[in-house]
Amino acid sequence: MRRLDGGTVTLHDARRNERRTVRLEPFEIGVFAVTQEQFAEVLGVPATHPRRPASDLSWLRAIRFCNAASEWEGLDAAYSFDGEDVTWHVDSDGYRLPTEAEWEYACRAGSTGPQYGPLPVIAWTGADGVRAPQDVGLRLPNLNGLFDTLGNVWEWCWDLLDPARYDDYRVFRGGGFDDDAWSVRASVRRGGGPRMHHDDVGMRLARGGFDAVDAAQGWSARVDVERGGRGGARPFGWTPRG
Repeated sequence: MRRLDGGTVTLHDARRNERRTVRLEPFEIGVFAVTQEQFAEVLGVPATHPRRPASDLSWLRAIRFCNAASEWEGLDAAYSFDGEDVTWHVDSDGYRLPTEAEWEYACRAGSTGPQYGPLPVIAWTGADGVRAPQDVGLRLPNLNGLFDTLGNVWEWCWDLLDPARYDDYRVFRGGGFDDDAWSVRASVRRGGGPRMHHDDVGMRLARGGFDAVDAAQGWSARVDVERGGRGGARPFGWTPRG
């Protein structure tokens, strides 16, 4: 884990044509994506390629891994469950997924362009012709000392993608090993349903508790409801689940 000092980051929602600046408190984030080896150690599952990112995992599985990792180290769980409804206890010191604002702040590492360096030296993308995620840490890190925040595998975040359009879809960020350069940018937002899983989507751990209730690091439960998530009114344009 790497501790990052607080700062600000500006997020862009292209569909809504909105920009917002978020002020972040200090937090910790993984130097690498969670690997198959770490999944195997914590959950007792096979690791075919120990140093590759754990991928093909759903958002719900990522959330449950966070709690298992917290229990492994004697930390308070960051999440509780009511069926498949997940509550983030923002004052917990346990492992969790980064918020979208935390992820982009960590990825950019002070850069303002679409990538923090030339893609051939920092990221695995479709230009490399690989057919699976690659071992973590083989390309150059950003100035925060984080590897593979762009390319290799997309990484789940805590936040809802766009509840007015996509209901309970959660955000993933960063681009994957089979994506072109347009998708492998610090600002690109994509997502999927909590049970969806793809061979190019993994996770990176974050950690940090905050003196707040239902709001922290650019996320707010109240705003989720206002935007049509978590039982709020569905605005015009909502696409129901198939």
